[in-house]
Amino acid sequence: MLRNYLKTALRNLRCQHRFTLLNIVGLTIGMTGGILIFLFVRHHLSTDRHHSKFNRIYRIVYDQHLPDGSIEYNPEAPWPMASALRSELPGEEQAAFLSMNQELTLSIDLPGQGVKRFLMHSGSAFAEPEWFGVFDFQWLAGNPETALSEPNTVVLTESSARRYFGALDPIGRRIRLNDTVDATVTGVLAEPVGATDLDLDVYISVATLPSLKPGYAAGDWSVLNSTDRVFVVLKDIRSFSNLETTLAGIAARSYGSDAGLSFHAQPLADVHFDVKRRGGVIRASMLWSLAALGVLLVLTACINFVNMATAQALRRGKEVGVRKILGSSRGQLTAQFLVETSLVAVSSLLAALLLTALLLPVFSSWAKTPLQFYFDTPTVLFLVLLIVIVIFLAGGYPSITLSGLLPVTALRGKLIGHTVGGLQLRQLLVGAQFVIGQVLMIGAIVVAAQMRYIQHADIGFQKENIVLVNLPPGRPALQQAFKNELRNYPSVKDVSISFLPLSTPGMYGGTFKFGNRDQDEKFVIRERFADADYLDTYGLKLIAGRNITPSDTIKEYVVNEALLRKLNIQDPQQIIGQSLQYYRSAIPLPIVGVVRDFHLQSVHEAVQPCFIASSADLYRQASIRLSGQRIQQSLRQIEGVWQKFYPTQVFEATFLDENLARYYETEILISRLVDTATLVAILIGCLGLYGLMTFVVIQRTKEIGIRRVLGASAVSVVKLLADDFLRLVLMAFLVAAPIGWYLMNRWLEDFAYRIELEWWCFGAAGLSMTGVALVTVVSHSLKAALANPVKSLRSE
Repeated sequence: MLRNYLKTALRNLRCQHRFTLLNIVGLTIGMTGGILIFLFVRHHLSTDRHHSKFNRIYRIVYDQHLPDGSIEYNPEAPWPMASALRSELPGEEQAAFLSMNQELTLSIDLPGQGVKRFLMHSGSAFAEPEWFGVFDFQWLAGNPETALSEPNTVVLTESSARRYFGALDPIGRRIRLNDTVDATVTGVLAEPVGATDLDLDVYISVATLPSLKPGYAAGDWSVLNSTDRVFVVLKDIRSFSNLETTLAGIAARSYGSDAGLSFHAQPLADVHFDVKRRGGVIRASMLWSLAALGVLLVLTACINFVNMATAQALRRGKEVGVRKILGSSRGQLTAQFLVETSLVAVSSLLAALLLTALLLPVFSSWAKTPLQFYFDTPTVLFLVLLIVIVIFLAGGYPSITLSGLLPVTALRGKLIGHTVGGLQLRQLLVGAQFVIGQVLMIGAIVVAAQMRYIQHADIGFQKENIVLVNLPPGRPALQQAFKNELRNYPSVKDVSISFLPLSTPGMYGGTFKFGNRDQDEKFVIRERFADADYLDTYGLKLIAGRNITPSDTIKEYVVNEALLRKLNIQDPQQIIGQSLQYYRSAIPLPIVGVVRDFHLQSVHEAVQPCFIASSADLYRQASIRLSGQRIQQSLRQIEGVWQKFYPTQVFEATFLDENLARYYETEILISRLVDTATLVAILIGCLGLYGLMTFVVIQRTKEIGIRRVLGASAVSVVKLLADDFLRLVLMAFLVAAPIGWYLMNRWLEDFAYRIELEWWCFGAAGLSMTGVALVTVVSHSLKAALANPVKSLRSE
C-alpha cells in the first residue's frame, strides 16, 4: 500500500510541478530560517553547560548601595574572597579566584627563530590552582593540583601551545610576561568542548599577579577590579542560603557595615544572560524572541502550503470523487495526501539543510557567534520535530478536508470551496501571514531608524580619525617622549596620554565631597584621568572656565554638565572655583572648567557626572587625532615611533569609531535578523497570496468570462478581484500596528536616548506591504482578466 501511495504521490506532484515547486521553495525558506535560529539559540542556551558541576557553580558578585538609594551591580569579587570561602565553608566543594583578560605581552625565545612577541587583550588570566576543580578541563600534560601552585608558572591550551611553540614540546619552556617576569609552562589543556564565556588560552599562576600588577596583594580586600571573578561550587544547591549568610558575614568583617557593599551568589546559568546588570552576553528575552521569530517563519511557510493545497482543491475534488466511488476510504485518502505532503516536506528539509550549510558562515559572521552544525541528539530531535510539525500543520487540514468530500459534491465541483473551508478561512490564513510580515516590517523600520539615530547622535566629542595605541603602564617620562615625537609629524593633529579613551565600557569612579560639605555626595562621580591635551584631542567644548594645566598629579578638575544637574547648579560659572575632593586625593582641589556633556558609554546609558584630571602614574593609552589624509602612511609613522621607544613591545593600533561601533553589535545583529526575516516573511506571504489568487480565479472563471462578454473591461475585472485582498491587507495592518507598537516600545526602553515612535513608521510599513500585495494580486488577476472569455465559458 505504501508503495502505491508513493507512486501516486510522485505522479501527482510531477503533474502539478508548478505548485510543487512553490511549496518546496516556501517551506525551504521557512525551515532554513528556523534551523539557523535554532542553532543560534542553542549555542547561547548551551553556554558552559558542558561542565559537570554546572548546576552547582555560582559566581560571587557584589552590589554597591549608593547614598541616594540607587544600586550599582557589579560582576567582580576581590582576590581574598575565594580563600575566605574555602575556610568558612569547609563542607563545600571548591572556590577559586580568576583575574581574566589582563593585557599582556608574551615573548617567546625559540632556538634558531629569535624572539616572537604576542599582544593579548583577552584570553589570558591569573588563576588559582583550585580553578581546575571548579570547571572541567581535559589535561594533555601536567598536574591540575600543582601546575599553578607556584609563582611564575603558566598553563596553555593546545592551540595556544601550538601557536607559541609550534611542534616543540611546551612543557618546561619559558614565556616572558610584559618583558618583566619569566614564567615556565607546566601544563597543557585540550580545547574546550562547548560554548563558554570563559574562553581563555593562557592561565598564569595567581601568585605571579603582584609581580606584574603591583596594586594586587593576596590579602587586600580593597581591590575590586572589573576583571576579577570568584566562583564557588556547592556540594548541594540546598546550601545556597548558607552561602549567602556567609557572604554577608565576610562583607561586614572586611568592609564594615556602613560600606554599602553586599555580596551575593549568582547561578552560573544566569551569568550569560545578565546583560542589564552585570555585563552578560545576550538577554534571555532576546533569545526567546528569536525563537518565536523562527516559529513564525516556519508557521508562515506552513500557512503558505495550506493555501496552495486548498487552491488545488477544485482540481483534486474530482480525483477524490472518483477514488471514493471506486471504494477508497477516507483514511486511505488522508494517508495519500499526507504522503504527498511528507515528500514535499522531506524535500524541503533536505534543501533547507543544504541552504543552511551555505549560509551558516555568513550568519555566524553576522551574529559574531561561532555557530556549528553537527548531527548530535538535540539537533536530530529538533529536525525530527520540525518535519513532523510541518507535515501535520501543512498537510493535516488539506488532507482531512479533501478526503471528507462527498463523492457527488466532489464530482460536480460545486461546493468544494465551501466544504474545504471557503474563502473566509483562506483569508484568515493569508491575513495571518500579512500580520506577521507587517509586524516584522514595522520592527525593521523602527530598528533602522534607531540605528540611524545612534550613528548620527551628538555624542559630545569627535570620534573620527582618532587612533588608540595602548602603552606599557608606568614610566610617564617615556610616555611623554613618545607623545612629543609624534607631534613632529604633520599628519598628527593632536596627541593625548590618558588612562582610558573618552568613551569606554569600563566605568571607573567613586565617592567625593563637594565644596565645604562634610559628607560625601549621595552619588558617585566618574573619572577620566588624562593630560592637558585631552580636551583638544577629542574636541570637547568648554562652556565655562578653562582647561586643566599640565601636571603629573591631580591638581585641578574639569567637570561635565551632568555634575551640575546633580548638584542643582543652573549657571556653569557658579561651579568655577568650587572645590572637589575625590577619594584618590587627600585634599580638596579646585574645579577650573566645565565641558559640554559627552557620552562615557553607549547611548543605552544616560550621561553620568564626570571629571577630567591628571594622574600620570595611571596612564596607559595614547589617543592620536590624525588629519584624515594618508591614514596608512600615518599609521606606519606611528609604528616607527613606537619601535623607537618600545622596541620590545608589540605595536597595535585601533580606531575609536570602530571601538564605539562594538557597543551596538547586538542592535546590528537584531537589525540584520529582522530585515532578513521581514524579506522571508514577505516572500512567503506573496507565495500564499499567489495560491489564494489561484483559487479565486479558478472558482470565478465563468463569472469573469460572463462579465467580459457583457462588456466589462479588464481593469474593472482586476479591481473586482483585487478589492477583497486589499481590504485583507488593511485589516492585517490594523492588527499588526498595535502589536508592532508594543513590541518596539519595549525594545526602545533599553536606550536612554531613543527615537519616538511616530506615525510614519507604521504608515511606511502599511504602504510597503500594500504595494507588495498589490503587485502580486494585479499581476495574477490581470492574466485572468485578459484571458479569452470563450474558453472560460466553454470549460466544464
